[in-house]
Amino acid sequence: MFGKTTVTKTAEVEKKWVVIDAQGLVVGRLATLVAMRLRGKHKASFTPHVDDGDNVIVINAEKVVFTGRKLEQKNYYHHTGFIGGIKERSAKFIMEGRFPERIVEKAVERMLPRGPLGRKQFGNLRVYKGAEHPHVAQQPVALDIGSLNPKNKRSA
Repeated sequence: MFGKTTVTKTAEVEKKWVVIDAQGLVVGRLATLVAMRLRGKHKASFTPHVDDGDNVIVINAEKVVFTGRKLEQKNYYHHTGFIGGIKERSAKFIMEGRFPERIVEKAVERMLPRGPLGRKQFGNLRVYKGAEHPHVAQQPVALDIGSLNPKNKRSA
């Protein structure tokens, strides 16, 4: 009469490798789909306390786009640990700096749960600013996020 609930065990998890080309994609929309993949919520076998998400590779991270005036107006804050040590950087400053891939990393990291499991899932994300990545041996499957929804992609 009723279906049986299955609980995935860590040994039963099948992790796939997915590569996403971030060129022209909106940061927040990209991050939500990547976070969903990392958690494993796209699978029917999703179990909240098990890391059953995929390994995600994001390439061309320096070519992501912001909507509206977020590039100039959005600020990222961090604290040095000293009194009055709050620092801020604009999104434009980070995008033009040495590590523009940190924009995507922070957006995804803040969408994952805090705690040991969230940190483990975040470890399955690899972000590269160029089109090259060293994970060719894993034979990642390309995932086209731009075609899922017209709002996911912006020209510039």
